[in-house]
Amino acid sequence: MGSMDNSRSNIVQLQTAEHNAQLLDQLSRNSSPYQDPLCRVRWDSLNQNSFWLPESAISLFGSPEYDKLSLEQRKTLSQFEFLNFTEAGLWLESLFMERIARSMTKPRRDLAELIYHLHEMREEAGHSLTFLELLRRSGPLVPNTRFHKLDISNLLARYAPFESVVFWTAVLIGEEVPDRMNRFVRKHQEQVNPAVYDIVSMHIIDEARHIAHAKDTIAHALAKTSPLKRRILGMIIGRMLSEFVRTFYQPGAHVYEMASLAPGNEWVKTASNNLHRSSFIFQCVEPTLRTLRSYGLPVVWKQR
Repeated sequence: MGSMDNSRSNIVQLQTAEHNAQLLDQLSRNSSPYQDPLCRVRWDSLNQNSFWLPESAISLFGSPEYDKLSLEQRKTLSQFEFLNFTEAGLWLESLFMERIARSMTKPRRDLAELIYHLHEMREEAGHSLTFLELLRRSGPLVPNTRFHKLDISNLLARYAPFESVVFWTAVLIGEEVPDRMNRFVRKHQEQVNPAVYDIVSMHIIDEARHIAHAKDTIAHALAKTSPLKRRILGMIIGRMLSEFVRTFYQPGAHVYEMASLAPGNEWVKTASNNLHRSSFIFQCVEPTLRTLRSYGLPVVWKQR
């Protein structure tokens, strides 16, 4: 019986390795026709007389306080909230690129995997360049210090083993959670500035490949994970998910103040008590929760 079990295990491992190689090769082929992202954005259309987020994606939308804002105030708030969203994306992508670069110094892994990770790094660098160009053209910058204070997300993203479930779950969450906002913006193309539409559209296409790779890596890494370890992972991942959601969907007081809405803390409370915003965030997060739970990870997430 022992030899039969070993044979079955070897067959499964071979099939898994073959599947991984096929997926990585396919993702690399899809990434190969690369074009400089900076050339794919209609920068000349960028202006401060348009919405950069659909109104229903603005944190205050749906509240009585929002209804009292002028059209100009609403547009300005949409711009600073999108810039804040962009700063969060820069923070996250810098962590991912850092880990890929550090992994290059380790003993050589499978070439197909290494090649695709470099495709990912090139695409993330391209996204970051478009974010920085957006910031350069926007004038006043939203401070990015907030993102460096995130405790568990920064810790795990920087130091969890590169091949671990925790690291690739951080990648999945970091890709999927903002991707839902990007998809919402793209769906409402007629409501937002063309340059913003171009940025999120390009991001969505690349991130679809990154998400597929992260999901495949997690599924195989969890294959031999015990129920007890999954429960522990579920608690850690739940906390990490809360930090990512707060980072991308709950602007800090400084964002409102830069949009000339003061005091900022009062507007943070307004957004926190905004039922429309709570519903919007849940719709953006729920698909990721469903994915994580489908892997047997009992992730619990509650809005604050």
